[in-house]
Amino acid sequence: MKKLGIYLILAIFGLALACGRQEAKAPAPPVTSAEKAEKAALQALPPQIARMEIHSFPSMTLTDQEFLTGRKDGKPVTIAGELRLPRPGTERLPAVVLLHGSGGVSRNILDWEQDLLGMGVATFVLDSFTGRGIVNTNFDQSQLGRLAMIVDVYRALAVLAKHPRIDPNRIVLMGFSRGGQAALYSSMKRFQHQYGPAGQEFAAYLVFYPLCNTTYHEDEDVADKPIRIFHGSADDYAPLAPCRAYVERLKAKGKDVQLTEYLSAAHNFDNRGLKTPIKLEKAQTSRRCECTEAENGVIVNVKTKQPFTWTDPCVEYGPTLAYNEQAATEARKAVRDFVTTTLKP
Repeated sequence: MKKLGIYLILAIFGLALACGRQEAKAPAPPVTSAEKAEKAALQALPPQIARMEIHSFPSMTLTDQEFLTGRKDGKPVTIAGELRLPRPGTERLPAVVLLHGSGGVSRNILDWEQDLLGMGVATFVLDSFTGRGIVNTNFDQSQLGRLAMIVDVYRALAVLAKHPRIDPNRIVLMGFSRGGQAALYSSMKRFQHQYGPAGQEFAAYLVFYPLCNTTYHEDEDVADKPIRIFHGSADDYAPLAPCRAYVERLKAKGKDVQLTEYLSAAHNFDNRGLKTPIKLEKAQTSRRCECTEAENGVIVNVKTKQPFTWTDPCVEYGPTLAYNEQAATEARKAVRDFVTTTLKP
């Protein structure tokens, strides 16, 4: 009887084991078309979702005169930027710092971010306004000195150079309008020595439609790095002619600088959100002003010989912002070629 019980238990165990084996050997259920579509969609996701980080860091707010005299005791402020990495991994990546114009972070910044990430380049979108309580400076440029954002970009450079995923030798600065002016003049060795991180500099400067109507002391002594300026001939916000003159001065000093001019292109020609041109009736522009740095860091109106202010007679209103498809397409190709060659992402 006892043996019968043992045989019965063994039989039941064997049956269960056999069923388990049959179950294990059973073919997997077919993959549905919906599952295939979901897998394909995941594989096709854009690279910028690999990782996104918010970095905040201390900076300071200086007037232009304080900046030019090398003051280090400006009003403390916390600035933030959004870092996006194009792919996971551990290798160090090239990066581009994107610096906005008078309107703050706008459509064109986000479009460029997508383009750069698609090339395998990390992006750092820097916001110089929010931490200072500024929405935009279009209608009151006196809210922030034109040079204050240079301190911000140097601080951003120091942060990125220490990031484990960023190659400190392949960080490029790219600025637009007000941000383009900051990007252009942050190449000056004088300013780098005063405010830049020791032993660290940008690999290149990509500058879109900046103001070039102020002459600074030692402004021909710029970094020995490529400077590429993109500007429209129809720009009535930040005119092209002063930039052309500045570039000629830099070339005469043997600097690696190029100015690309786009016929009939207006300010913000790369912004797809401006396919319908917009005239900012109350926006200030110093397009008719010519300024120079005088003694003690004072910026002087060349015509009046007096310190420049945004109430000067040369200050005008009503610049136009407009997208130009041909100019934008050519500029994107030029930037793509430059980044691919210079950064080798």
